Amino acid sequence: MRFVIQRVLEAGVTIGGAETARIGKGFLVLVGVSRTDTREAADKMIRKMIGLRIFEDENGKTNLNLASVGGELLIVSQFTLYADCRHGNRPGFTNAGDPKEAEALYEYVLAECAKQVPVVRHGEFGADMKVGLVNDGPFTILLDSDDL
Repeated sequence: MRFVIQRVLEAGVTIGGAETARIGKGFLVLVGVSRTDTREAADKMIRKMIGLRIFEDENGKTNLNLASVGGELLIVSQFTLYADCRHGNRPGFTNAGDPKEAEALYEYVLAECAKQVPVVRHGEFGADMKVGLVNDGPFTILLDSDDL
């Protein structure tokens, strides 16, 4: 499982010309699910993401986590995080999870995050989405369950 976590001042998702989700200060999280991911991997990723201390304290040091700043989450599925670009110029996606299983795991991530973070918004699995954000920093982190 891969999370691209972007610290944002605001972020939103538009589907079919209508805004469907918006957050203020917090994380925009792009979530990629592989063929081998499990709920256990998702739990580790969620724990790590929520605990990340990447917001500045009163001294300008990155010491504060999402809860410390009342941060919000916008979670968007993105199978392209498992693009394989090693051969040729057209990416392959054989490492991305089966859509049915990946959607179930994505829904699990949403539900588990909602248990721990008061404001969790999300995109629509498999939809053509337009994602806008104001990246704060910019500050972007890649988490991979294979590395945790």
